[in-house]
Order: sequence, then structure tokens, then C-alpha cells
Amino acid sequence: MPTIAILGTMDTKGIEHAFVADLICQRGHAVLVIDVGTLGEPRYQPDISRSEVAAAAGVDLVTLIAKQDRGEAVTAMSQGAPVILAKLVAEKRIDGVIALGGGGGTAIATAGMRALPIGFPKLMVSTLASGNVAPYVGVKDIMMFPSIVDVAGLNRISRQLLARAAGAVCGMVEMAIPVATDKPIIVASQFGNTTACIEHARKILEAAGYEVIVFAATGTGGRTMESLIETGLVAGVLDVTTTEWADELVGGVLSAGATRLEAAARLGVPAVVSTGCLDMVNFGTPETVPAKFAGRRFYQHNPQVTLMRTTADECAELGRILAEKLNRSTGPVTVLLPLRGGSVISAPGGPFHDANADRALYAALKKALRPNLPVMEVDCVINDAIFAKACAEALLRQLGR
Repeated sequence: MPTIAILGTMDTKGIEHAFVADLICQRGHAVLVIDVGTLGEPRYQPDISRSEVAAAAGVDLVTLIAKQDRGEAVTAMSQGAPVILAKLVAEKRIDGVIALGGGGGTAIATAGMRALPIGFPKLMVSTLASGNVAPYVGVKDIMMFPSIVDVAGLNRISRQLLARAAGAVCGMVEMAIPVATDKPIIVASQFGNTTACIEHARKILEAAGYEVIVFAATGTGGRTMESLIETGLVAGVLDVTTTEWADELVGGVLSAGATRLEAAARLGVPAVVSTGCLDMVNFGTPETVPAKFAGRRFYQHNPQVTLMRTTADECAELGRILAEKLNRSTGPVTVLLPLRGGSVISAPGGPFHDANADRALYAALKKALRPNLPVMEVDCVINDAIFAKACAEALLRQLGR
């Protein structure tokens, strides 16, 4: 019988958790209740007590409660929850997890969920689910379910939503995963402006016997790709779209952080790297663009996305940064440069075409790159089939194919 963990503050949210537990049991599943509260006595009897959660964080619960510091309590439980949940999963005692909460409960529960493997069912019913959930989700597949009303008792709205949430986590647990062949994995980075390149390269790599997993270079996508490389499951990396570094350097909204490009280098995973979409920095609607960028060249990708062209100076710095990251590589790396443009809109005749900026990017990269790292220059735009073919074949050579 599948078992679903229910995690939450049982002293303030016990009624709601009991309601969800009953619905899950009606579907024929067992429940395992974890209490992360630090206030009054539990209103719903847990299977794993709050003292066990605190102990997992190396904290004495009695001492913690005596301090009456909510921030410290949330921090402690946020450290204990990942330990408890990861242990339950490792011991195969649970098959999914659901949590209900406001700000504190969401912080604690999602900290625990982020410790679980991708693919393991995890659902967070939260008062914060309609806002910026990036700090809670991180790079994991946590389903954020808006509570609409506060998680504070049962009413005609909360009953309906909590019932749907219970059904959702049961459905995730019950869903059988189709069996796939265990082909070696290649990860690839893609943006709308480099889709054609990746699609063509993907066909070549799949024909050679690889499974290609594509990540959108949207900040979260880049971080997720790096985290997958870190697991050691990845055979090769086709990092054509390094655009997230433009946002990290200039201040756009799609940065993947300062460690982007480091995982493959550190682990020695064979990689092909290019400069896709380093011609652009991403912002939201036009009014969200900081005033300091007035007078720059912009392109309205869609009503919600405003792109800003990187300058020659910014491109030169981006070239230096990419070289610095790639110079750390302990495995084979090849750099491919599309001499006529690194995106659809920077190709000749496009709104972001700037040959001087592209030359600055390439010159700085080549100057700072380790002498033993090969560079291939292809006289085409990045989405030409010839460039995609060159990328795929370079990676296959590094993989010994």
C-alpha cells in the first residue's frame, strides 16, 4: 500500500491535515504524519514528532520552545525536515509528500522537499503559491498549489481546494512511470532564439544512441541542468545557450548564478560550449527595465519579455568569464563560435545584429582561453544546420563515437 507523508504544524493546522489524511485514506493509501510545529500541543497525532524533527537538526526542542523565537524555530525545523524526509525516502517508507502552510510552514516543508529526488511526488499547498516561488522550489519539481484562502480551518472554499490537493498527490503517487531504455544522457541548453540549432543537433545525437534532455536557459533551467550534471548521471553536455551569463553580468532577470558552467568542468564531463544568446539581457515588461539602461537597444520579444542588446564592452567581459569557467575543465571541452550571429535576432539584418560586439566577445574568449582547449569557428549563424551538425559531431568525438 503506498504511503503519503503529510508534513505541517499540527498545533495550528491539525484540522486541515486531518481532513487531507482522511481523503488520502479513502483513496486506499496510508498516511505518515510529520509534525514540525513549535507552539501548543498537536491537534492531530503525528507519527513523527516535532522533537524528532528538531533532533534531526541537532536542536533540543524544549530549549527551542523556551526561546519563543519564531524565526529560530522555523530555521531549526527547516534544517530537520530535509533529514527526516530524505531518510524516509531512502528507507522506502513513503511514496509521496504533501504539506499545507503559510509562510513558515511553506519554508519548512519546501526545505524538506528540496532534499528529495526529482520525480518523487511533492505537493505544497501554500498561501504563497501565487507569487514568486523560486526560493521555495529551487531546482526541484515541487508542485505549488495555491490555497486561495488562508490555511486556517475548514470552510466551503478550503474544503474544495484541499480535496483537490489530496487528489492531486494521490494521482501522482498512483501514476505508473513508463519504462524507458537506459540510454546515456546528454543535457543541452536552449532558448527560443537557439531552438533550431538544438533540435537539429538533438536528432544527430539521438541517432547515435543518446537520450537528449533539453533545459530552457531561463535561470532556473540552467541551475537545474547544473544540478543534474552534479549527480554524475550525465555523459555529455551540449551547452550551446550560455545566455544566462549575460543576465548575471548585466543584471537581467534570468540569471542562473555565478556557478553556471562549473559542474561539467569540475566533474570532467565532455562538453561542447557556445555563445548562444549572449547578445541579449532579459527583463519583464518595458516599465520593469531599470532607468539606468535608458537609451540602450531593446527588442520586445513578447508583451511580458523585453530584451536588451549587450554592448561590446559587456560582450568582452562575457568572453573573459566564459573562458575563466572553461579553463577549469578537467575533461574534454570544445568551443564553437557562430561567426555570423549567436541568435535569431543577432543574425545579419536582425534587430540585434552587432558585428563589433560579436567580435569583442569572440576575441576576449579566445584570448583568455587555455591554449589546449580547441576553438572551432563556423562561418554561419547559430541556427544554421551546419553549426548544429558541427556541435553534435564535436561532442560525439569527445564521447568516443
